[in-house]
Amino acid sequence: MSAHIRPDLDAIPAYVAGRSQPGVVKLASNETTFPPLPSVAKAIAEAAETVNRYPDNAALELRTAIAEFHGVAVENVAAGCGSVALCQELVQITCLAPTDEVLFAWRSFEAYPIVTQVAGAKAVQVPLDGEFAHDLDALAAAVTPNTRVVFVCNPNNPTGTAHGAAAITRFLDAVPANVLVVLDEAYFEYLRMPADDAPNGVELGRNRPNVLVLRTFSKAYGLAGLRVGYAVGAPEVITALMKVHIPFSVNKVAQAAAIASLEARHELLERTNAVVAERDRMAAALRAAGYRVTDSHANFVWLPLGEQSAAFGAASAEAGVLVRPYGTDGVRITAGDPHENDLFLAFATDPATVARFVG
Repeated sequence: MSAHIRPDLDAIPAYVAGRSQPGVVKLASNETTFPPLPSVAKAIAEAAETVNRYPDNAALELRTAIAEFHGVAVENVAAGCGSVALCQELVQITCLAPTDEVLFAWRSFEAYPIVTQVAGAKAVQVPLDGEFAHDLDALAAAVTPNTRVVFVCNPNNPTGTAHGAAAITRFLDAVPANVLVVLDEAYFEYLRMPADDAPNGVELGRNRPNVLVLRTFSKAYGLAGLRVGYAVGAPEVITALMKVHIPFSVNKVAQAAAIASLEARHELLERTNAVVAERDRMAAALRAAGYRVTDSHANFVWLPLGEQSAAFGAASAEAGVLVRPYGTDGVRITAGDPHENDLFLAFATDPATVARFVG
């Protein structure tokens, strides 16, 4: 006789990461190609020498550094094993009954439906608009008395689209104050919007206790392999998060690297300009070849190829570049180093490829 396992888990898909393959360029996981700065690598090495000791479970030094960075109190900050762990913990603290609803746009971050099902809650998906962006009016209209949390991925993964501060503010005004709105800003550092409409969730949520912001060190800060993210929100929400937090899940090396990265943030964030330039170069080349390309505010481009998505991904892999197909919706391509992007563009803009996938 085998151990009893929740039968509903059979219906829950496992999270699928972008695949890797030796000798093939990987533009599938939105990683930065830049290595850690010397100061960050030094902090990692020093922390590694003390891993015989447990990390600070409360991550107080890291949370204090984040709080100072954002001009909030440490009670407003939680750390997690990547922002995806915080997503799951947020569903845990808001949902208890199978009728409790977690609302999000689709397609968006693929972890949202998974963490919702794992918590035994009900996932409610609202289609993106015709420009592959969040339909904020439809999202607000989908809120019911059973809605407990709303995830808004801005910029959106995998489409790269983003709404400005004015649109996000109107949406927040339309959501009841007892519904937690999570502004997932994993790609915040790649936004390039006019200053008067640049969406900064931390600022938008300062006087809104039902707004929580997620950020990560995995993307622009280049710590994807160490897994550390954070939340900024009302103290009562942060306290609840820390109650369901898996003890010691933000390891000692990750905490040290994140603190060092914050200290070197000006140099690290300067790197995002090169990524944005490559992103825009890729988008321009693809548009010139005839592809429809969304306006991306992240470190990737999105091709809404529909039923052709899987075939395009397979053909790209055969050409030496791994990209990320999403079912029958589209394909996401990370902006990598120029020579990596050139290899992808050589494949994608080849007349035979264009004839096959653009028509």
